[in-house]
Amino acid sequence: MKIALVLAEPPGYSETFFNSKIKGLLDNGHKVTLYTANVSDNYDLCKHIKHPAIHQLKMVQVFVMIYYGFTLLPHIKSVKRFFQLERKQGTPSKRIIEKIYLNAALLKYKGDWIHYGFATTALNRELVSEAVRAKMAVSLRGYDVNVYPLKHNNCYDLLWRKVHKVHTISKYLLNKAYSLGLDKGKSYQVINPAVNLENLPKRFLNQDNNKLKIVTIARFNWVKGLEYLTEVAVILKTKGIDFEWTLIGTGNSSEKERFLFDINQKQLNDQLLHKGECSHLEALNILSTSDLYVQTSIIEGFCNAILEAQAMGIPCVAFNVGGIPENISDQKTGWLIKPYDVKAMADKIYAISLLTPNEKTELSKNAISRILQNFSLEQQKQDFQKFYSI
Repeated sequence: MKIALVLAEPPGYSETFFNSKIKGLLDNGHKVTLYTANVSDNYDLCKHIKHPAIHQLKMVQVFVMIYYGFTLLPHIKSVKRFFQLERKQGTPSKRIIEKIYLNAALLKYKGDWIHYGFATTALNRELVSEAVRAKMAVSLRGYDVNVYPLKHNNCYDLLWRKVHKVHTISKYLLNKAYSLGLDKGKSYQVINPAVNLENLPKRFLNQDNNKLKIVTIARFNWVKGLEYLTEVAVILKTKGIDFEWTLIGTGNSSEKERFLFDINQKQLNDQLLHKGECSHLEALNILSTSDLYVQTSIIEGFCNAILEAQAMGIPCVAFNVGGIPENISDQKTGWLIKPYDVKAMADKIYAISLLTPNEKTELSKNAISRILQNFSLEQQKQDFQKFYSI
């Protein structure tokens, strides 16, 4: 089977979901082609084709469009179908020509499936699959359904009508898509992220029994609820708990400035450590020395960091939001806290610090066992094999 995977950019080394998916499909004998924007990075795991670039100089852009027009001549039937489909949607001719240029690489595609790795990557490409006579699949992720539609009403209406099958990383995101207009009769499959257990570092138990080590991995963005993190830290400090809370991540500069200011105002400089941007391996090594993983996000599609923490036997505490209840087994591999209840979260962290070694060991065993049974790469590989079998 021939499958085209469309992403904004090639997956990095740490983006295990896409890398493991591509490798699994290749291992199962499928032919996979990756399509991305015209970025400088290349991808070696499978064939990689880049969309045409948009040039600032108008004259250059005109010549490049003429060139791509000639390259599309052998695929004129697909181009014609695309033009006619867009006309039926009421798209002006000028905009159709622009779309033909932007989708030139995909309009040459001859295969079975075009799979958009994010719903947003399918925008302005909703009719390409029908034009090239391939089936269309789309993956649902947090930003796609939680944030983007807030600023773009009804943005997925055409996508929902044209998609053949939906992949979602959590049931929560599927239900969210239903609320945005996805037909409940559409074929779908829930395939959660998976953990490459072989790549996880060995966990080193904290030898400093008097200091609680906490880790959070989050970019500087409002959805990560970092203001709640500092509020929880204040309560822990007031309780007299000796703790070290490491935040790993980068992102929006104004959000970062706000966070650092908040730390300083609340006199948490000795307790909260910001490590900034780290490689995936560096983040896992820091995580391996922690006692507890905490996520204060106000919404999450699923959260890979929580999954990896559990795979290392580290108990997790998070607000009961989004897809997190599908990730943490409450009171077995971690704890789900009422959203925004910083006192309840702080109280739970304090209670965890008082657990006996045997209780901590039992939690670790539960977490590791659950990951092995439900979130392995082999399971993910089998699930995607089924996904394309309709």
